[in-house]
Amino acid sequence: QLQLVESEGGLVQAGGSLRLSCAASGRIFSDYYMGWFRQAPGKEREFVAAIRWSWSSTADSVRGRFTISRDNAKNMVYLQMNSLKPEDTAVYYCAASTIATIRAHEYLYWGQGTQVTVSS
Repeated sequence: QLQLVESEGGLVQAGGSLRLSCAASGRIFSDYYMGWFRQAPGKEREFVAAIRWSWSSTADSVRGRFTISRDNAKNMVYLQMNSLKPEDTAVYYCAASTIATIRAHEYLYWGQGTQVTVSS
């Protein structure tokens, strides 16, 4: 089992920035592809970004605004979110997979989620 715990999200004005963190424990963190997903009310969970070693992927909707990074020594993955828009409002989830993928169902472990609200 890999346990994932996201940092607290928050309320931010449009155009602002927020950094989410996810702490992992329980297994060898560097073995996993780490991803961020989000789910807005009434919508399906959608891929945001993922990373492992030299591989990374970012959704078109956030590319150029959001940056994913990780620190294997600290078992942490981060999502730096800049130029936030009201449509970025969602519950954000940290997740882990053993393969390079953007598909939610291929992620094995999930955090509890954290609310990010962007006001206009």
